[in-house]
Amino acid sequence: MHLGNLSDYPYPSARRVMMGSRCAVATSQPLATLAGMEMFWAGGNAVDAAIAMAITLTVVEPTANSTGSDAFALVWDGQLHGLNASGRSCQGLTAEHFYGKEKIPYYGWLPVTVPGAVSAWRALWERWGRLPFEQLFAPAIRYAEGGFPVSPVVAQTWKSAEQIYLPLTGTEFEPFKLVFFPGGRAPAAGEIWRSQAHAQTLREIAATGTESFYSGKLAEQIANFASASGGFLGAADLAAHQADWVTPISTDYRGLTVWEMPPNTQGLAALMALNILEGFDLRETRFLEETGFLEETGFPHRESAESYHLQIEAMKLAFADVGRHAADPCCMEVPVEQLLDKGYAASRRQLIGEKAIPLAEPGLPKGGTVYMAAADSELMVSFIQSNYMGFGSGILIPGTGIALQNRGAGFTLQPGHPNQFAPAKRPLHTIIPGFLTRDGEPVGPFGVMGGPMQPQGHVQVVVNMVDYGMNPQAALDAPRWQFVAGNQVVLEPAVPEPVVRELANRGHDIYIGNLPAGSTVTQTGQFGRGQIILRQNGVFVAASEPRGDGMALAW
Repeated sequence: MHLGNLSDYPYPSARRVMMGSRCAVATSQPLATLAGMEMFWAGGNAVDAAIAMAITLTVVEPTANSTGSDAFALVWDGQLHGLNASGRSCQGLTAEHFYGKEKIPYYGWLPVTVPGAVSAWRALWERWGRLPFEQLFAPAIRYAEGGFPVSPVVAQTWKSAEQIYLPLTGTEFEPFKLVFFPGGRAPAAGEIWRSQAHAQTLREIAATGTESFYSGKLAEQIANFASASGGFLGAADLAAHQADWVTPISTDYRGLTVWEMPPNTQGLAALMALNILEGFDLRETRFLEETGFLEETGFPHRESAESYHLQIEAMKLAFADVGRHAADPCCMEVPVEQLLDKGYAASRRQLIGEKAIPLAEPGLPKGGTVYMAAADSELMVSFIQSNYMGFGSGILIPGTGIALQNRGAGFTLQPGHPNQFAPAKRPLHTIIPGFLTRDGEPVGPFGVMGGPMQPQGHVQVVVNMVDYGMNPQAALDAPRWQFVAGNQVVLEPAVPEPVVRELANRGHDIYIGNLPAGSTVTQTGQFGRGQIILRQNGVFVAASEPRGDGMALAW
């Protein structure tokens, strides 16, 4: 795959790709990126680097992930392997606990599922790790114990979380507020934040090879606090958890193979949207040449209302199917192969016209996150872990620093739906690592975090590189859109005004910069934050976008 002109940066970003011949790493937080490079310098490989970065991110970006998160990974070692380390709902939590509710609450014990991220670290290390397991924890422990300056975007997200978590009442929320909002406020950018309890927990996990977390001391602390504060997460739930090796799913898009994790993730949505888009030549879409804005601003031909329209409509149709059919594989009624069928994509493509589809419906009969990438000459890793909505459930196990995710909010309470809540079941997940290959050879890992923005970000990044010939950094820099619901679409302020006007004329309900009032999607970072590492002619080309604090490094 040709990575575009590495000297061409058409959008106002101060960043350039990082290049090296030995290895590369990229995360959403510079200190985590450095942790990965530290593992390479110690003689480790890309898996060691990815695990160290993941562990470090639980400390330096607690606004998005924790030791109480879930995780997924794609690893290339000559072939592509998928790891599903998402947890299941609690065995003691039943449908009766949601009686009278229209949806599962976002905070408290009801949305808590078994944390799987810690199991991912162990599973990856056992299969590919080169350094001692405990060594991978050293940077995170150092930052948790000694403190670190909170980075700007993390500080902004932390500040916005005050209005969500500080008003929560109940004894179950008090330990969380004491740790993350000391003095009743979020730390400011540049302020030192530390958590001794987190450091101790990481030492315990490292020393026991994660056993303590699922069947030892830490598991007991988790279960005891749940029992004492009205929770449902028990010792049996933790002991029963395991990360599963799964077969990744893929589609070919103009000669490039795009890989995603299978359900219970929404990676399927990105592949379905690309299948629909494949029938359009996005390079030949109608541009607003009569306005002259292309010549005046220097924007590439990507800035076309028709290109935006086609991508939004394809994504809208894909989401309709995924929202109806995707779930824990044990409960899906329509097979993934049918949803990814190119003939089915062609039939869906026929629904796209000049105007926005008012309400996309499923076409088949009933039948918040941190992303990181690492690569070396032998291994390439695409890894993602997340609490779901920001800090997650608002519940922290006292004395441990373990903040529990709220992934259970991904279930629906709709009777008969494949993703309907049930005990010991995996919910539909938003987090998706991506990977690219061409002709059976690896191109590299990529990802864009951000809840429902993730498959939309994947589609936009792939289209930018494949259809518009952008290099990885430019592909991340380009203005983004996000489909929300109905005809609601949010555009970044950098989208040219003529494009905005024509999209509105086509029937899209346009919002600039901010999501519609009452939206449940996190306002901060709604357009995602991505990282890419691709290999071309023996050179790693790494990028980290300007919407976050992130950094890419190559050696």
